[in-house]
Amino acid sequence: QVQLVESGGGLVQAGGSLRLSCAVSRSTFSINALGWYRQAPGKQRELVVGITSGGNTNYADSVKGRFTISRDNAKKTVYLQMNSLKPEDTAVYYCNRPYLLLPWGQGTQVTVSS
Repeated sequence: QVQLVESGGGLVQAGGSLRLSCAVSRSTFSINALGWYRQAPGKQRELVVGITSGGNTNYADSVKGRFTISRDNAKKTVYLQMNSLKPEDTAVYYCNRPYLLLPWGQGTQVTVSS
């Protein structure tokens, strides 16, 4: 059973930064594309950024220029550096593949106060 364990969320003021981590217990980590999703209260879960096994990235317009995804294949971990946070970034953040979803982790709450 593959496990996705997200961490690093918290409460931050607008304009602040957070770094999220997602540890993946999967031996084939390095060959998988991964992404960060978020779900705000009352809204559907959305994919905000993805990264291929080769390091190519794709960002949603809402986070482009503020968020940076990276991965460490040796540590089987994917990161999300979030800068210039806005109240509308408030959500539970999850990692998963952009396709052929794995079982969801518990997510990590990010709250941005104005």
